Amino acid sequence: MADEQTRRTVEALRTAIEQHRYRYYILSDPHVTDAEFDALVAELADYETRHPELDRPDSPTHTVGAAPSPAFAAVQHRRQMLSLDNVFDREGLLAWAERVARGLEGATPAFVCELKVDGVAISVNYADGRLERAVTRGDGRTGEDVTHQVRTIDGVPDWIERPDAAVVDTWPPAVLEARGEVYYPVAEFAAMNTAREEAGEPRFANPRNAASGALRQKDPAITATRPLRLVCHGMGVVEGVAVHSQSAFLSLLDAAGLPVAPETRTVADIDAVWAFIEEWGRRRHEPTYEIDGVVVKVDDHGHQRRLGATSKAPRWAIAFKYPPEEQQTRLEGIEVNVGRTGKVTPFAVLDPVLVAGSTISLATLHNEDQARLKDVRPGDTVVVRKAGDVIPEVVGYVASLRPPEVERAGPWHMPTVCPFCGSPIQRLEGEAASYCTNLDCPNRLLESVAHFASRGAMDIEGLGYETAKLLLDQELVSDLADIYHLERDDLLELERFGPKKVDNLLAGIASSKDQPLERLLVGLNIRHVGGNVARLIARHFSTMDALRTADAAAIAAVGGVGPVIAEAVRGFVDNPRNAALVDKLAAGGVRMDTEFVRGEATLDGWTIVLTGGLDRYTRDEAKQAIEDRGGKVTSSVSGKTSAVVAGADPGTKADKAAELGVPLIDEDAFVTLLETGELP
Repeated sequence: MADEQTRRTVEALRTAIEQHRYRYYILSDPHVTDAEFDALVAELADYETRHPELDRPDSPTHTVGAAPSPAFAAVQHRRQMLSLDNVFDREGLLAWAERVARGLEGATPAFVCELKVDGVAISVNYADGRLERAVTRGDGRTGEDVTHQVRTIDGVPDWIERPDAAVVDTWPPAVLEARGEVYYPVAEFAAMNTAREEAGEPRFANPRNAASGALRQKDPAITATRPLRLVCHGMGVVEGVAVHSQSAFLSLLDAAGLPVAPETRTVADIDAVWAFIEEWGRRRHEPTYEIDGVVVKVDDHGHQRRLGATSKAPRWAIAFKYPPEEQQTRLEGIEVNVGRTGKVTPFAVLDPVLVAGSTISLATLHNEDQARLKDVRPGDTVVVRKAGDVIPEVVGYVASLRPPEVERAGPWHMPTVCPFCGSPIQRLEGEAASYCTNLDCPNRLLESVAHFASRGAMDIEGLGYETAKLLLDQELVSDLADIYHLERDDLLELERFGPKKVDNLLAGIASSKDQPLERLLVGLNIRHVGGNVARLIARHFSTMDALRTADAAAIAAVGGVGPVIAEAVRGFVDNPRNAALVDKLAAGGVRMDTEFVRGEATLDGWTIVLTGGLDRYTRDEAKQAIEDRGGKVTSSVSGKTSAVVAGADPGTKADKAAELGVPLIDEDAFVTLLETGELP
């Protein structure tokens, strides 16, 4: 019999789990990692197993999701949306397979292996072929009506296509319910965060939470601005068409024009399942979506019915969870860096920890508001992850491990003076960022020179961060234009700079003079002006002289720019020191116009997917070339894709194009397509 302390522990666990569920499913603002949440549920389940008298039907171990938000109309699912039980190692997977074998009394099942997409669970319902309703999971029985929001997602058809007669002989079905995940593609999420930061807007914390927040926008027009996607993986209610297996259902969805994951594989035994899990553990970051595991399902629907389900999860499916990409470590201190625009960014100094295959000792905190919101303090145990699997960031602190002296020390505050030059740090009204007020701050100039020479700006071969620092330390460069006035004899006097290295650097500098205006605008470190904005401005005004004479209203009128960016550009141009810098760059031979000439909309109505590496275009350049001609670039292949451009190492998108009969073209054909609007 459980004692009073055990009872209190169980109730505390239930309360904590429900609070965490509410933050995860309703607020899209979790305060613990998935691994920590799973550990709480596992601890509660262990107590309930050892003390059955404490178990009860409404325990979080028997329920899924959270109650739907009152902000949306509640919709009852026609068939409950169950959760999945988890395993974390080979032994757990084999134990599940043994239970399946016992339940099937010796029958040998095939298995469908699907990547576990870290998104927002959704049900899309088609009635007589037309999208009737889209509903979130909610608590599994009742969800939120987000139909209007889901209609804005690229790749979600209003009408499903009629498959080939070999797939189904009657169409459309009276009811077709597909279940899946709404997610942010990894690349689009990173690009969106970069654009938000350039525009002075706060970054989104992670793709899953951002997707949930976008889906719960009351105004569908806001949802439409977010690059959400859908991937379908589960069957709900189906009427009017016979489907006998999970693999057949996915094939039906694919043929009907609904997005399914190309990585899914049907295998004959549990050894092949394990091989799939190991393979995608190594290739975890290849898919366009974030994944945290593999879902394994018994393929045959007859076998599924025999196995049945618990109140929470089907017995015929299991989720294998990969080790978390988030780790805990000690926050040793918080320091700040001054960037190329003078922006002061706080970062965490960490006790080194291995995250996603690399050792992390520094991680961004983005800005003062983010640091204060997360309330991380030196001495805390913090959760660290790689944002988009690239940039290390601190997610938050572990409250239960905060030492008393750290609690007493109070929140961290942004310093009031620059650590590099001692000048005041100011925060501009209406902005999240703080800035060093000294235009000649040595660290600001260092970051400016390194950025100016980077691949996304002037692309000066041989002028990296260390070389930039050396040139500044030796006082050979005092502003960006000095790069174009460097003398060979002066460079030869630098340590470890022989004739070949000097000649290569000078050749890189000379070559950069021919970069078009949009690259120069990126390199000039104008606040809020990144690659996309620079292209828009350069291609509208064509020359630096035209831009310098344009007023803020004219700049703001450029599509995709707006008043905030326009004021930043005008403010840069109006500064006498910046005007002198531009004149000095022009005197050094730097190009002040762009080669772009807007042509005909040869690709109006085209939807194109890019895959693999191209020789003559970067991915951004190819995308821009398509959009300049009226076309649209998407990340996934469907029956509505006009063509797939395949470069080196094209991956699964090329296979998908072949399966769907979508034209697959090489780079030469792509060039012809851009010029003529026709496939060769």
